Amino acid sequence: VARSKSSSASSGNSGDRMTDQSDLAAALAGFRDIEVLCLGDVMLDRFVYGEAERISPEAPIPVVRITREAAMPGGAGNVAANLSSLGARVTLAGVIGADPAGEELLARIGALAGVRPALLSLAHRATTIKTRYFAGSQQMLRADREETGALDSESADRLRADIRTQLGRADAVILSDYGKGVLADGMAVDVIGMARQAGTPVIVDPKGDDYARYRGASLVTPNLRELAAASGQPPSTLGETGALVAAAGELCRAHDLGAVLVTRSADGMTLVTHSGEILHRPAEAREVFDVSGAGDTVAAVMGAALARRMTPGDAMALANLAAGIVVGRRGTASVAHDELVAALHAATLMTGAGKVVSIEEAARRVAAWRQEGLSVGFTNGCFDLLHPGHVSLLAQARGACDRLVVGLNSDASVTRLKGRGRPVQSEAARAAVLASLANVDLVVIFGADTPIELIATLKPDVLVKGADYSRAEVVGADIVESYGGRVFLARLEDGFSTTATIARMAE
Repeated sequence: VARSKSSSASSGNSGDRMTDQSDLAAALAGFRDIEVLCLGDVMLDRFVYGEAERISPEAPIPVVRITREAAMPGGAGNVAANLSSLGARVTLAGVIGADPAGEELLARIGALAGVRPALLSLAHRATTIKTRYFAGSQQMLRADREETGALDSESADRLRADIRTQLGRADAVILSDYGKGVLADGMAVDVIGMARQAGTPVIVDPKGDDYARYRGASLVTPNLRELAAASGQPPSTLGETGALVAAAGELCRAHDLGAVLVTRSADGMTLVTHSGEILHRPAEAREVFDVSGAGDTVAAVMGAALARRMTPGDAMALANLAAGIVVGRRGTASVAHDELVAALHAATLMTGAGKVVSIEEAARRVAAWRQEGLSVGFTNGCFDLLHPGHVSLLAQARGACDRLVVGLNSDASVTRLKGRGRPVQSEAARAAVLASLANVDLVVIFGADTPIELIATLKPDVLVKGADYSRAEVVGADIVESYGGRVFLARLEDGFSTTATIARMAE
């Protein structure tokens, strides 16, 4: 993240080498091979649920009849819980009080699969407790018991020594700052310095307006309000993407941050890197019940993904999807490995529409790919009834380039070329089927009899047709070869033809 390749793209569908959804699902299996060191403010989250059916006679407030209670690790503890759910191994460092809440918290953390507590128990410091009261689905009140002062020097030195010991086996470090003092007085700076020396990425879920304490971090994940506080601007100003990008970029430069990932609630996420790359993804949540702990989920997924050395865009895609899952639940929540895989598979069925674009949008995306050094291929056809011959052609075409654009004849164009009764499927249906294929990166529908305009506009590096064509018969071959591109004739699979299939159906 710290030294990502620059790109001028600003949409979530370009600018970064985005991996296919099914490949992202496969990559999640690698989370089981990583170990993450999580340091920060650990707390106990309590949830009290009930029903409010009357108003108190003592004051104009509702009376909540309590029906059940729950408790779970919060703060850095929730980050650890999310990492555990994803299958990663975790060392959780921080402090708790030598009190009943501390004992309960330690027991709950110890019950998390793959999580090893490395928590200092301090007799002079109370465990932080956040208690949330709900009436039905409505949160009525939150009551906090906490200490926010910095650690005493002796405790801080003990914690630093523990961190130094743990760093040797960590693939990533996550700092979860809730402003309760664990990361104050130079602790965050010292840990980031140790991690950088070890070559380990550091992800920070920040608090407050002083980002000097996070200097040198690989990634910082503020929400919009936190970015406003850090940049000294009102949140309303940062609602405009240009202002937000400028503020995030200034933080990167001022504090030597590898990247800033801004979570923007209903507006999704925006990533700005030190090198000037800008990526955006729209929000995934369909219905929001509770945003408690969503930042912990984002930090956990980004930490795990960067520990696996995934690209910033792929890491953000996973974090965005995970956040969309957890905000659809009540209470601090984590997302399980299998849930995220299932969500990725579901998303695969919905991604096709984003691949069907105009020639203007195709030109913009091709330009962005080229800035990354990616080669672009092009092929075209009617693709009326998709058969194994088509699949083979597209696989060979994608194998000859990094990104494949498919030109699709419009309905009127197919009728002129193939005659009455064709196409069998509408251009929208044909485009949707093509766009659902992993080997296809973009689909552009064109109305002319040939794709010559598309080829001249996109200037593909590789022009692909079937081997039933000769090089001289390939439309646009002279254009592509004039600037150093090449023509690739893909082998054909015998026995497959849309026309023949329709004839057999008629018989």
